Amino acid sequence: MTTLHFKTIFESQKYKKEVVSLDKRIGIVGIVVEDLSSAERVNAILHEYAGLIVGRIGIPYRERKVSIIALIVDGSNDEISALTGKLGRVTGVSVKSMITKFNEKK
Repeated sequence: MTTLHFKTIFESQKYKKEVVSLDKRIGIVGIVVEDLSSAERVNAILHEYAGLIVGRIGIPYRERKVSIIALIVDGSNDEISALTGKLGRVTGVSVKSMITKFNEKK
């Protein structure tokens, strides 16, 4: 009986955690592409996560030989983290993000 009770509590907490992670938030993602040969991979990742992207602006900063991309995103913490994590693993790419504290109004 105790094991079953513990399992039920554990499953409830797991479910609760999953529900919380689905709360949508607005965020800003800054991307600096220092290795321009990585631009194609960056664009492929952005295309993969297009459903999160509300707005995008890209600036080729030719004098510094970099490209800068700013994104406005709307998604769960997990979704935004997955996007920034994939981008951060691309060679020659730096990523920083800021996510708002407030959740989507229901």
